[in-house]
Amino acid sequence: MDKIKYIGLDVHRDTISAAVLNESGRLLQQSVLMTRTAAILDFIGGVRGSLHVTFEEGTHSAWLYDLLSRRVDKLVVCNPRKNALLKSGNKGDAIDARKLADLLRAGLLSPVYHGETSALEVQQLARSYLMLTEDTTRAMGRLKAVFRGQAISCTGRRLYGPKHRGEYLEALGACALRRRAERLYQQLDALQQLRRDARHDLIVECRKHAEAKWLQTVPFLGPLRAAVLIGRVQTPHRFRTKRQFWTYCGLALETHDSAEYRVIDGQVERKKRPAQVRGLNWNYNHELKNVFKGAANAASTGQGVFREFYLGLLKKGMRPEMARLTLARKIAAIALKIWKKGESFDAEHLKSKAA
Repeated sequence: MDKIKYIGLDVHRDTISAAVLNESGRLLQQSVLMTRTAAILDFIGGVRGSLHVTFEEGTHSAWLYDLLSRRVDKLVVCNPRKNALLKSGNKGDAIDARKLADLLRAGLLSPVYHGETSALEVQQLARSYLMLTEDTTRAMGRLKAVFRGQAISCTGRRLYGPKHRGEYLEALGACALRRRAERLYQQLDALQQLRRDARHDLIVECRKHAEAKWLQTVPFLGPLRAAVLIGRVQTPHRFRTKRQFWTYCGLALETHDSAEYRVIDGQVERKKRPAQVRGLNWNYNHELKNVFKGAANAASTGQGVFREFYLGLLKKGMRPEMARLTLARKIAAIALKIWKKGESFDAEHLKSKAA
């Protein structure tokens, strides 16, 4: 009765398909539940033993994690991009639920982090700000496309300000295209105001967290970048090393290699040829990459210790783009270190073995 039961949940808007396996992989139960709290708790309460549950990251994952985390022995929210088994063979809700339970039993799932609640408010406000930033950028692109489509010169940011708006609208004449541009201007004005309000709320909320003060001591990690960093990462202890953090931020180098060993005179030796670098990892958090790339770009043209570090890399013969990448990795490593230790930035952190 106390044996481990592996439960795979294939979650959808209205229903959840569930499959229960025992330790040997035999199917014990399959059910279809409503995506409702009472139905899920009734199902979980009816399964005896040590419960190990998994489901994929998605729209309902945060709600479902909060619901089940204290009611089961092990809970894994898995990364759907890495579940290759679900793509092979027949596909269906019941089949996917059983495959998820099988992968959980075999220990082949890649977990997605859930669990930290102390920075939940910052997380939600950061999402709101970043969403409004994307919408504002999209509206600006659509507005510029209207004028470029009529061969009207609109370089720079002059197009978006209220001062020269009348001139651009007059160039379109009295037509439906002008009314379209006017509505895009109205949309842009509304989004910019919402974005300013969201930015203010995010920074104010972030001031309640002690780690914001530590992160802001890092040059070019201002209040906004620190707030986005806290909102997205939540806790630095998710990452054991800086290399894991680089991977999450899209700053890790991806290498490919094959036939690494060969036999020479009856002895197995590793080839001296280095692994081929294939660029940066593709699966990452885009907002965090923007944070550290933006900080590195500003630092490379500004003043201070990071500028000196960047110039030192150039003197060693490193290409500017690779020097900026190295600087971004260094800033990320320093931010992770001072966040974990609860200390302020020190120029000594720039030494090769310090961070």
